[in-house]
Amino acid sequence: MRVGVAGAAGKVGQAICVGVEEASDLVLAGRADPALGTSLSDILGDCDVVVDFTRPDTALDNAIACVEAGVHVVIGTTGFDPAPLREIRPRPPGNAFLAPNFAIGAVLMMRFAAEASQHMAKAEIIELHHDAKLDAPSGTAKRTAELMDGDVPIHSVRLPGLVAHQEVLLGDVGQTLTIRHDSTDRTGFVPGVLLAVRRVADQDEPLVVGLEQLLFPAA
Repeated sequence: MRVGVAGAAGKVGQAICVGVEEASDLVLAGRADPALGTSLSDILGDCDVVVDFTRPDTALDNAIACVEAGVHVVIGTTGFDPAPLREIRPRPPGNAFLAPNFAIGAVLMMRFAAEASQHMAKAEIIELHHDAKLDAPSGTAKRTAELMDGDVPIHSVRLPGLVAHQEVLLGDVGQTLTIRHDSTDRTGFVPGVLLAVRRVADQDEPLVVGLEQLLFPAA
């Protein structure tokens, strides 16, 4: 399978490129990034799947370009509305998969938080990211809150030295419960990205959101 990476010069993009190159069933077909002097259009014709870790203001246009060209797209960029990807008609052969977080531990954290919220009175989320992250609250925090029962406030922290971290704090009479996930290196996103790359072509829907759909398909 020929895989292109949009945002290939970024920290996550570089880790994904290495992961693709090390996978025996994948070929790194192209790297698109302004820092490399290459655009998505330069690599699109060589790819079966494109992985997008770019910016909120470019990710949707990138995804539409992929899908309309019949190329599947796996999106890790957050901070934009992906709904137009459901509406492209007639449906071309390209599918889109989007996950707010590709770290498998983060998906487990979201699942546990959703279950715990059914049994605890109230909850709040604190999400902490590096100071270059453009969107706040994070896509992971918003997705977590969507999955949980009740109105769950989100607090965002942006500081140098952080990567990606989230705490879900739940409280009830005489007790609290904290569920936390920490990404300490961008390589932690690679296994989830490669799982989506291998599965995106088999989707029944033009857009699937959330890595939990692959890890827990019956959920």
